[in-house]
Amino acid sequence: MDPQFFRRTMGRFATGLTVITVAHGDTVHGMTANAFMSVSLDPPLIVVSVDRRARMHERLEQATHFAVNVLAADQIPLSQHFAGRVDPTLAIRFVRKGPWAFLPGVLAEIGCAVYARYDGGDHTLFLGRVEHLASYEGDPLLFYQGRYRTLTDPVQV
Repeated sequence: MDPQFFRRTMGRFATGLTVITVAHGDTVHGMTANAFMSVSLDPPLIVVSVDRRARMHERLEQATHFAVNVLAADQIPLSQHFAGRVDPTLAIRFVRKGPWAFLPGVLAEIGCAVYARYDGGDHTLFLGRVEHLASYEGDPLLFYQGRYRTLTDPVQV
C-alpha cells in the first residue's frame, strides 16, 4: 500500500489538535499531535500515538506522567512550534500543575499517569490514566486534509 495514499485517505478524518507535554525537572518538552482519543470512562483512559522516530517518543518511554493540551482555534502558532516549525519570537510559557505542564489558553487540560504502552507498528500507543481535567470555553483548532481548519456554525438537525 502506498504510504502517501494511506496518509491522504486518513486525512479525510477531521481531528482536533493537541500538544503533548512531558515535564522533567524544570524542562518541558512538547509535541503537536492529532492522534489522540479517549478510550475508557472506568477507569478514565486516553491514548496518544507517537512515531518511534519522534524525540517525544523517548521522553514518553521514560516518563511516569504526561499532559494533553487541547488547542483552541487561535493557537496555530503553538501547533506549528511544537510540530517542529520553531518560531524563536514566540514566548512559550507553561502552567505547572503537579507533574504536568499546560499551555495557557487551551480548551482542555488532561493530566495523565502512564498506564500502559503498546506496539503500534512504527508508532507506540501511550495509554494514560487521567488524573487531572480542566475545560475552558472557546472554539477548537481542527486539522483536515493536511490543513488547519476551524468550526463553522453547527448543523441544525
